[in-house]
Amino acid sequence: MKEQEVQNRERDVPPPYLSIVIPVYNEEKRIGDSLKKIVQFLDQKDYEWEILIVDDGCRDRTISIAHEILDGRQYRIMKNEKNMGKGASIRRGMLAGRGEICLFSDADLSTPIEELDKLIGPIREGCDVTFGSRAMKGSELVVRQPLHREMMGRSFNLLVQLLHLPGIKDTQCGFKMFTRKAAQAVFPLQEMKGFCFDVEILVLARRLGFKIREVPVRWIDSPQSKVSPIRDSLSMFADLVKLKFRRR
Repeated sequence: MKEQEVQNRERDVPPPYLSIVIPVYNEEKRIGDSLKKIVQFLDQKDYEWEILIVDDGCRDRTISIAHEILDGRQYRIMKNEKNMGKGASIRRGMLAGRGEICLFSDADLSTPIEELDKLIGPIREGCDVTFGSRAMKGSELVVRQPLHREMMGRSFNLLVQLLHLPGIKDTQCGFKMFTRKAAQAVFPLQEMKGFCFDVEILVLARRLGFKIREVPVRWIDSPQSKVSPIRDSLSMFADLVKLKFRRR
């Protein structure tokens, strides 16, 4: 179904309380289990919800699997015309979300969907943006990253704190929640398409005066991570510097 037809149909449907955005790129080995867990968890809630899958150029069965599992649910598949990157895909999905609150999550559910409640709590108390953290006291790393990835992550976060976000211990956990107001203000300003977009959106949220809170979560490392330790790390460090000069 064309996106315009979906939008026309949605005008007659009350907006849900929660939107979940999931960017995907060739995730056929993981998306099925992840969506089943999400649906099973959300079916226990007393609020309406929707799932937005952003297809960033999948060439496998990811989308057909998503259709099979989400059939009969409130969901949308949004297809990028070409591979745009994780940041661009999340930007598109978060701006399209109709919920009062919008969460984006990695397709592998490294942060289990049950941790969603930990992020909603502060939102209901008045926060505008909440995000999962693997580095705060109270976080639970069930399966840790390899040592070299942990060391690179710590080095990256040190630079993040020095250049952009003092006091924030982990910007890269792919589990972040925005009120609709905050999402509609922050994501139109997002420019970075790669993995450093997480830093940019938090910088923007803080600069715009939104109340943000880092929340310790449970986390399980995925051995099938698509992040390149060398190529992506160099790109992220370069983007940190670019973001600093752009802010000036």
